[in-house]
Amino acid sequence: MNGRSEGRVSRRQVLAAALAAVASPPLHAQGGSALDRIRQRGSLIVGVYHDMPPFHVNGEGIDVDIAAQLAQALGVRLTLLPFHGDENMNDDLRNMVWKGHYLGWGPADVLLHVPVDRPLMDANPRVQIFAPYYRERVAIAWSREALGRLERMDLLRGKPVAVAGQTLPGWLMIGAEGGVLRESLRTQFSDGAAAARALASGEVLAAAGLASELESVLAADARFGIGPLPMPLGNRSGWAIGCAVKKESTDLAQALQAAMGELTASARINSLFASHRVHWVA
Repeated sequence: MNGRSEGRVSRRQVLAAALAAVASPPLHAQGGSALDRIRQRGSLIVGVYHDMPPFHVNGEGIDVDIAAQLAQALGVRLTLLPFHGDENMNDDLRNMVWKGHYLGWGPADVLLHVPVDRPLMDANPRVQIFAPYYRERVAIAWSREALGRLERMDLLRGKPVAVAGQTLPGWLMIGAEGGVLRESLRTQFSDGAAAARALASGEVLAAAGLASELESVLAADARFGIGPLPMPLGNRSGWAIGCAVKKESTDLAQALQAAMGELTASARINSLFASHRVHWVA
């Protein structure tokens, strides 16, 4: 089965789904367990981040495909609830998982793309964070013709490098080698995918971002190398991302954990990521 075709959702469907999610009474206002209420409703409301390539853009992406797989496993239809992230992850968990936004929308039944991180769990006792499905990393892509093998950051000194400024890759690049790259950094890009497109078009010689962002644009192009930042603070091991539900939604968490476990244990997870040109990392 092709994850992209199963998970594709039009803009009109995204808007309709968001309106339906707003109109639906919150799970805590209904009777029965969380899983029972979802099955009675006939849909799983999944929170996904707006404009997060390659995981969600305009109703398509890896998280949309994963959401479709989870809904299918529960025997219900998928209702996407896209949202713009707040200032920090604690706010996102409040708005999308356990309380809902003060403007009246949400929460979702489950939020995707949540860091599976012990300090985050400890800081948010009203949610369960579980079912990691990918390991994200900071990475850099470069022109093989211009730079050969990029083994040291100082090889980029004075050379144009694209990166989204207000991101972890941006902060790492600004501080790299004591700040010697700052003058040649181009930080106006919205995300790592946009930075990768600048590299593909020849505007720059290198681009930093998340590995998934860079791979989704450049993985099929042999002109470019992609690898971890060659610096001590490059976070080569990365971090896991998973799901979050309300603390009391134990049966839902168990069902989603089982569905995600089956997905990641099979070849389907590899083909799903590969359909977006991203190498799946367990």
